[in-house]
Parts: sequence; structure tokens; C-alpha cells
Amino acid sequence: MTTTENDINAASVPAPGIRPRPVVDRLPRYAAGKPPVVIEGLESYKLSSNENPFPPLPSVLEAISAHPNVNRYPDPLATALRTELASFLDVPAEDIVTGAGSLGALNQLLATFTGQNEDGVQDEVVYPWRSFEAYPISVGLSGARDVQVPLRSDGHHDLDAMAAAVTDRTKMVLLCTPNNPTGPVLTRDEVEGFLAKVPEDVIVVIDEAYEDFVRDPEAVNGVDVYRRHQNVVVLRTFSKGAGLAGLRVGYSISHPHLTQYLRVAAVPFAVSQIAEQAAVASLRHHSELVERIQALVAERTRVVDGLKALGWDIPQAEGNFVWLALGENTPEFAVLAEQQALSVRAFGTEGVRVTIGEAEANSRFLALCATYTKGPRVS
Repeated sequence: MTTTENDINAASVPAPGIRPRPVVDRLPRYAAGKPPVVIEGLESYKLSSNENPFPPLPSVLEAISAHPNVNRYPDPLATALRTELASFLDVPAEDIVTGAGSLGALNQLLATFTGQNEDGVQDEVVYPWRSFEAYPISVGLSGARDVQVPLRSDGHHDLDAMAAAVTDRTKMVLLCTPNNPTGPVLTRDEVEGFLAKVPEDVIVVIDEAYEDFVRDPEAVNGVDVYRRHQNVVVLRTFSKGAGLAGLRVGYSISHPHLTQYLRVAAVPFAVSQIAEQAAVASLRHHSELVERIQALVAERTRVVDGLKALGWDIPQAEGNFVWLALGENTPEFAVLAEQQALSVRAFGTEGVRVTIGEAEANSRFLALCATYTKGPRVS
């Protein structure tokens, strides 16, 4: 028996008298990237979820298949992975807390340090918008109040405005670099300048889910910043560059005065045995992984150069995706892509994010852009 979306919606209707917390009704719904439609004569490609089109390395798949003891609980501290990461990043293992992807690690941070005070006053979490669409959901569920600061017109964080938005109620600031879905990175100087304006008792989270794809030499490195600042937390994941999105393994890096509390709020057994072994194997074969990541970076360069040659004006692209600020033409473009057996991620009437995928998918996307005349053009 197949469960349909209508069945799920019907099953989710509360029984009489049973209501969720009021905040739940106010939260946006997370919209996962849709699969592509089937078009006769065309191979379908999913470019809507920022997934790595390459499977895990053969050595990683071997490590997964050689771990049959799934009847046992995993190590709740993910000791093997934290030890490997400590060596790889040259940080203390005690400063690493694992989670179910970087989002799981973020949720642990929010649950630990934000919410509603004993006097009933909500903490505030400042973050750029538009950015990762899970931010308002996660912040809202933590009990905190979100403070969204609009991006600059070029898709970058407006760090001056974000610093100005910090108040005595601010507990946390989220920086997303490269920013999802627009693509630009923050530089070292920008982040250091921002930190100089933020009180030291405000946690600044540097979300680097896409750091594997960054090639800008001026881009900030979150780990370097964490070494210099006691209030900085870094988020990273194995979902993107390592191609382990389906296994859900990520982590945060912060100093012991934060991790001592994070471990209390961490979800027990959030990282499975299989996910831990796959992540460890990915680190041990990192040189092979870099070759695949560089192939995607080369494809990104081809797509960006192709768009610019067509006259498109797009933001800096340092993730594994590009952003088309299509405004009110966003739904139309998404439909046209669908007719080409390409699924893209449309954000209302703001724009379209397109993941860098297989070479054929990227070429088909460029061909569509060559015929579409309503996109943002270089003046």
C-alpha cells in the first residue's frame, strides 16, 4: 500500500482538543527539493537539493559494507570520528560534537543556548535572509525569536546591518558561508571586523556546509576563526563534498566552555555506526575525495562562465550551486526546467537555485538559459 501526500496531510490533522505549541502554526514548512519529472526521450536530473551527483568513494562503500553490527547502538560520542577529525583539522577531539548533519549540530546549539528565559523573555537569533531555509524553523522550535536581516542586492550578507541588529537579547548569530541559496562567501577580514562589533557573550555560528567547494583565496576559514575567538562555533557536514547526504553526519567545533553543555543537549546516537564509519573512511581517503570535488568545481566554473557569456548577472558562486535572481519569473523558469526533465529549487518569487550536477544536466541547464530572455542580465 502506497502512502500519498494527501494521506500524510490527513494523518497530520490534530485530534479534537490536541494542539501543537502555538509557534508551530507560525513556522514555514521545509520544502525539500523535488525529484525531476519523467520526460520521454530525456534522462531526468535532480538539480534541486544540492546533492553531490557522485556516489561515495569505493573505499567508503567498502567500509560501510564491512560493518554489519547494526543490531548494536553506536558510540554516543562518535569517538572514532572525533579522533579522526581532530587529527585531520588539528583541533582537540573534545572540541568536536557530532550531530545528524550540520543541521542536527545546529539544532543542538539552539536547544542548548537559546529559547525563553525564566522571566518569559525570548532570546534572539540574528541571521541573514534569504539563507538556509531551515533557520527560521529551527530557531522557532527552540523558543527563540528570529531576527532576519536582508541580504545585500549581490546576495552577500549585510554584516553592518547584522551587527546593528544585535541587542542585549541576542544570544546567537548565524553566518552562512557560502550562503545557501545565493552562493557568496564571507572573507576573513569581513568576519573579523564583524566579530569586533559583537559582544563576546553572543555565540557566532559559522555555517560552512559547503566549504569543500570554496576556492576564493580571501574566503574565511571557520576553524581558523574558532581558534582565535572563544564565542565562535563552526558547523560542517559530510553531506555535500563527501557525498554522504543520505547518512546524516555532521559536527560542530567550539571551545570546552560551550561543548560541556552541548554534550548534554546532543541527541543520543544521532550518528549511526554506518555513518561514522563512512565519515572516517572519507577522511582517510581525502585525497581521492578532493579529485571528485575538484571535478564539480570545474563544472561549476563551466556553468558560471557559460551564464556570464550569455549575459546573465549572477552572484559569486562558491558552493555547488548557482543562483538566478528571477523575481516574479521564478515559477515560470522552474516549469520550463521541468519540461526539460530538470528539477530546480524555486524560492517563491525570489529566484531559482540550481545545483551543479552531471555534465549533461549542466549543459541542458545552460541551453535553457540561452533561450530564456527574462533573466537578470548584465547591464
